[in-house]
Amino acid sequence: MIKIILAGMFGSIMVYLFATAPAPLPDRSVTAIDDCQFEVQSLFDGVNAINDAARSIYTKRVVGGGKLAGLAFGEDWQEPTVEKGPLPALFLRLTAARLETKPPPLGLYLGSDAPINKSNLFTPEQLVSFEEVKTKRTPVFLLSAVAGNVGMYPDVAGVAPCVDCHNDHEDSPKTDWKLGDVMGATTWTYPDKTLNLNSYFSALEATFVSVQEAYQLYLDKTTGFELPVGVGENWPKEGRRTLPDADVFLAEVRAAAAAQLVEAMLPVDGLGDVGKCAS
Repeated sequence: MIKIILAGMFGSIMVYLFATAPAPLPDRSVTAIDDCQFEVQSLFDGVNAINDAARSIYTKRVVGGGKLAGLAFGEDWQEPTVEKGPLPALFLRLTAARLETKPPPLGLYLGSDAPINKSNLFTPEQLVSFEEVKTKRTPVFLLSAVAGNVGMYPDVAGVAPCVDCHNDHEDSPKTDWKLGDVMGATTWTYPDKTLNLNSYFSALEATFVSVQEAYQLYLDKTTGFELPVGVGENWPKEGRRTLPDADVFLAEVRAAAAAQLVEAMLPVDGLGDVGKCAS
């Protein structure tokens, strides 16, 4: 029975991730799959994989390639007369804001003990958990009386531009960041301890769509740039002032997140049980 459940889940995940239009949730022929209840930690691992993929692609391919093509990015990108795109941290904030408009009660927040923007400063209660995240450099899961179930994932400085931006910013309380430092924590909240497959897929899709909508906001801004920006299938690079459209961007995110999503949903322990599928 375990093998049947696993095979059914794997098929559903593959259809969901790589279908051209996965918005209707995949049909599932195995009744046992419908009855499976996933631990909320599995959901957090899944949505965090999506967020990691989106931020990495946006940072390296859009911001990194875009700067080589002459595009600019900054905190003031939303000002009417400013021709810039959002910085990676602001891209996450846009995604979180779009996620708030969706039905799943899934929350996303990027916090730190030394943020540039004081609104991202962790509360004293959150700081206790964040210290554990910094020390262990692994996710920490807890139950909050206010937010419900919480998952905090280390936000590691992986590229030089992020480090330089924080070190050089006039409002930064810390100016000696280095590559590899834990600069903050990507924090997820969800009220329920467990959820069924349909709710799991709904939360994943809400996250994917929120990423796409956040990216579309940037594309919308570029339509008013004095020097045109081509939008289509091509990514920016030196000598090519273009951006991929929202569908191309999201397809890249889906592909990048796929392996981790499968791992999040289908962990199997040494006894042959589905590790994160609650009985």
